[in-house]
Amino acid sequence: MESQSPNSTQERLLPSSDENKADEENHPLISAIVEEDVEKVKQLLERGTDVNFQQAGGWTPLHNAVVNCNTLHKSEEIVALLLQYGADPLQRKDNGATPFILAGISGNVNLLRLFLSKGSEVNECDFNGFTAFMEAATYGKTEALRFLKKEGADVNLARVAKENKKKLGKGGATALMDAASNGHLDAVKALLDEMEPDVNARDNMGRNALIHVLREFPDEKAKAQTREAIIRLLLKNGVDVEVRGEGRKTPLILAVETKELSLVRMLLEQENIKIDDTDGENRTALLVAVQLGLDEIALVLCDHGASLDCGDLVKLARLNHRFYLANYLISKGARKDFLSSAADWEPQSSRWREALRKLHQLAHPMTGKLKIFIDDKYKIADTSKGGVYLGFYNGKEAAVKLFQESSEEAQKELSCLKNNYLNSHLVTFYEKETQGGCLYVCLALCERTLQEHFANHKETEAAGNGEDVFARKTLLSVFKALEELHLVYIHQDLHPKNILIDSKNAVRLADFDKSIKWAGDTQKIMRDLQALGRLVLYVVRKGGIPFEELEAKSNEEVIKDSPDEETRDLICHLFCPGENLERRLSSLLGHPFFWSWESRYRTLRNVGNESDLKQRKSESNILQILNLKTSESFSFANWTTKVDKCVMIKMNSFYKGKRKFYKNTVGDLLKFIRNLGEHYHEERNNDLQQIIGDPCRYFQKLFPDLVIYVYTKLKDTDYKKHFPQTENPHRLTVEEEEMVSRVNALSTDRD
Repeated sequence: MESQSPNSTQERLLPSSDENKADEENHPLISAIVEEDVEKVKQLLERGTDVNFQQAGGWTPLHNAVVNCNTLHKSEEIVALLLQYGADPLQRKDNGATPFILAGISGNVNLLRLFLSKGSEVNECDFNGFTAFMEAATYGKTEALRFLKKEGADVNLARVAKENKKKLGKGGATALMDAASNGHLDAVKALLDEMEPDVNARDNMGRNALIHVLREFPDEKAKAQTREAIIRLLLKNGVDVEVRGEGRKTPLILAVETKELSLVRMLLEQENIKIDDTDGENRTALLVAVQLGLDEIALVLCDHGASLDCGDLVKLARLNHRFYLANYLISKGARKDFLSSAADWEPQSSRWREALRKLHQLAHPMTGKLKIFIDDKYKIADTSKGGVYLGFYNGKEAAVKLFQESSEEAQKELSCLKNNYLNSHLVTFYEKETQGGCLYVCLALCERTLQEHFANHKETEAAGNGEDVFARKTLLSVFKALEELHLVYIHQDLHPKNILIDSKNAVRLADFDKSIKWAGDTQKIMRDLQALGRLVLYVVRKGGIPFEELEAKSNEEVIKDSPDEETRDLICHLFCPGENLERRLSSLLGHPFFWSWESRYRTLRNVGNESDLKQRKSESNILQILNLKTSESFSFANWTTKVDKCVMIKMNSFYKGKRKFYKNTVGDLLKFIRNLGEHYHEERNNDLQQIIGDPCRYFQKLFPDLVIYVYTKLKDTDYKKHFPQTENPHRLTVEEEEMVSRVNALSTDRD
């Protein structure tokens, strides 16, 4: 996951230059405030200008006055004027920030004091959990911290995240973490020396201030000494060095990744440091140092007793042309043949087996953690920007997509992959490497595209009368991938060649070099939904209609080409999604298209088990809903004449005494399906079994539009309780729930 830049908080709090320009032109009061023209502000207010006018994002003149005035006394003068003319001191922006909270950013103690006198609460927070104290820490406003502490600010208050974001690990950070991770040494010192913060407080991801400062520090060489000083202060105050960050990285491993020898030495001096602890990829600090070609750090770790039995250290050093380091490691006892010989190594991929074996044996310098050789024999696919090649990233088989480093496509691909790395239905993103102006995007290696699958499996994927499990599972993965993606991003290039199938036949969405962040433009998200509708037909038709041909068809033609009711209804909902487009796919994940035939049959039986149906209560709500209008034409109209005659006679015989034979109503059909299912496996009904065979297939074929009819009628009622629950795709597991909506949190939130 990409580290948050030190200025990302401010970027989200302050309006963009474009927004400022537009609002200044549209509202003279905002312009006067930004220009610090006190007289003009006063004139406008005297003329009756709306003092509580809100810009985009909920910015009022008062919010602007607090953060957009560079001269402190003018800021205070303008704020006083606005309040005098009725400005609301407690007004919140769209993100929940009040003028008091924003005053923490400017660090203006006089304004903080003023807003407290106007009713602000010292620990009030915005909707992301930020308080004025946290903002002052984030921006290094030491005097503001001291003032707020004196006024009762909770030094150890943890950022409160909304429940759905808390599940994603958001929230929980404290002011100490904010000050440390943004490189504000004076603020950290003031907090530790004067305010007794909990130095070992952890956020909702389990990270303490030490992890924050090692992971999220401003990327400036001049800041290296500041980071060292902050870490020294934290260590002096007893910060836990055994805590873990993302990927289970230890502070020592994170220190190695900073490439700062002084930080590594400092941590090695700590009594509780465990030099051979591994991260989530089973890497020790020494292995990371050798992978990164950090000779000095590797030597220091060896001198402190790091285990040499942690990977193929000698080979890695040689591949990186670090021959002195390789010889040193050998002299310390590292094995030259840590791994089995290349001849014995076997790739996981079957399609790319031979090429991977050759690349594995090839002696070639590493590009960071990446081994790649740009040659046609290792090329997977052509692209307009550089191609896709086989590679090994950190020892794992990889597909490496090449870009010019500064290209717009490269930035789109990286942005989307990084902010969606927990979307399990996208191709797995390992990391990026750069060299000589070329960007290498390292991804999990897959076996084939969806387009290639149908081209090479026509004999096994030929359309038949059976249930299409492949289509259901494939499209389920694509829908889930887009469901999470659409929280923030639009793919814009849905195509069978951009849907991959891995060695375990899992389906992954790929290729994000055209993706964009969605800003509410319905036309852009409709582009994905329109393409998805065509993709549904492409998959159901086993690739029999080329996707390019489907793209040229009108929506009506695509719908008309649908082979069954479930497919037709699903595509209709994609082409005409209604409102709330970003949640459209979430609602469609429960569509009968994604139900197995057994689930469809079970649903009909469960509905048929409703007592009002069994007792034929014509006035009941469910019968009124299901009642078939005379103008409607469905396969199950006059259904008693379509069921096998012998079956109908036998089922009616159970009612011979009561003479309550089945009628041509939807309620009676569902009751019939329920009754047949209840008694189907009884020995006395062997004759029925011989005629019907598999009942779920029998009713699917006999009444192909029945499930969709029942679904459509009941989906917005309490009777939807009968729809599949265990197999319903949008009822996620706990693990899946923790991954849904991460994109929005990772991309737009601050914590």
